[in-house]
Amino acid sequence: MTLSIDHFYILVGLLLAAVAIMNLVDRSNPRRVTTALFWGLYALLYLAGEALPLAAVGALMIGMALLAGFGGVKAGQPKALAPEARQASAARLGNRLFIPALLLPLVTVIGATLLKDVQLGGLPLLDPAHITIVSMGCGAVVALIAACWLTRVTPLQGVREARRLVDAMSWAVVLPHILAVLGLLFSEAGVGKAVAHLTTTYIGLDSAFIAVAVYCLGMALFTIVMGNGFAAFPVMAGGVGIPVLVGVYGANPAVMAAIGMFSAYCGTLMTPMAANFNIVPAALLELPDKNAVIRAQIPSALPILVANIFLLYFLMNL
Repeated sequence: MTLSIDHFYILVGLLLAAVAIMNLVDRSNPRRVTTALFWGLYALLYLAGEALPLAAVGALMIGMALLAGFGGVKAGQPKALAPEARQASAARLGNRLFIPALLLPLVTVIGATLLKDVQLGGLPLLDPAHITIVSMGCGAVVALIAACWLTRVTPLQGVREARRLVDAMSWAVVLPHILAVLGLLFSEAGVGKAVAHLTTTYIGLDSAFIAVAVYCLGMALFTIVMGNGFAAFPVMAGGVGIPVLVGVYGANPAVMAAIGMFSAYCGTLMTPMAANFNIVPAALLELPDKNAVIRAQIPSALPILVANIFLLYFLMNL
């Protein structure tokens, strides 16, 4: 049997279902019912998403957005080891604490390189269509086993810790997936063509430098709105990058794409929509200002964005 990405979807779905149940029975959570419903719906998408009608999947996502938007997702008080027990365990293990974290990338690399052609019974061991993701899933399982062995706890404690982290990150866990869908919707709706029409109609792109500036700034601005550079890229590349920079000014497509993505990443540094980069770290570190990471990154993001404009202008015809 081939180990496929679907097997890990099931594992993630079961983990989210456990998070939902733990929140439901946690009376310290002021929104335990709606919080459990949110994570339960998310678990359902992983466990049965492909079997559900597309309209039902869309309805579930809208329901999750409404639950989160109206403040229905709150953190409880998950059972965790006492601080004294944590410190004693850390002192006993020392640098061995890093073993599970190092096993994750190690197993991923081994699976994606050494095991990619291994077959059992005429079938590939790992799904070749998603070899890296499946290998990373294997690495996560191996890391969990190693962590349980090192710390002398059961996998249930690992589930409790997962619930604690999920509660700390809250609905932001889902945001990267939602934004990826948003990017596809923008592309299917023809936003790129609309951007091309607006820029060519209302902005004088007869100057190569202005065209480059519009492209780079647009990449950053769309990323700020959508929180995802990969979602912004098809919009700006289809609207300005390919028809104007490549088609009119003969820009190298590889240079246009690479520096365009760098510009998009500048937007990532400046937006709360990129929750996994900017909001989640603030939540995990329990910073009093949830935008502290963004405030620290803006002084770097803006000069880099300006530098990208000049880089693309001088390098695009190489």
